[in-house]
Amino acid sequence: MKQPDIAFLEAFGQAWNDHDIEALMSMMADDCEFDAVAGDDLLGTRFVGREAVREGFEAAFKNFPDAQWLDGEHFVIGDRGVSETTFCGTNADGTRVEARMVDVFTFKDGKIAVKNAYRKNRPALPAKS
Repeated sequence: MKQPDIAFLEAFGQAWNDHDIEALMSMMADDCEFDAVAGDDLLGTRFVGREAVREGFEAAFKNFPDAQWLDGEHFVIGDRGVSETTFCGTNADGTRVEARMVDVFTFKDGKIAVKNAYRKNRPALPAKS
């Protein structure tokens, strides 16, 4: 199977912007993990296995229905990759989040085995008028 490259990460980013859960999951390995930006654990909330990762991804869309990941820059070296983006989204209370973030990936058999997300801890912006 072909090793993921920058085009693969660009397609993954586009699937996030399209809120296309099926496309996202098609790029994840069978034994995948997702470490979210927030949570009580050292690495944030950890989702292990396809069903749990799907739930974690769906929660991101539920928490930020207008979420977008902009200005993507990506690199891949061996079985690791990084995507740096600007996350923009509106919380249920109307406050907005706009912050730079990074996803660190581990690849296995041509798919994403681990997606570890990090985001700047920036105060929420006021709701749009």
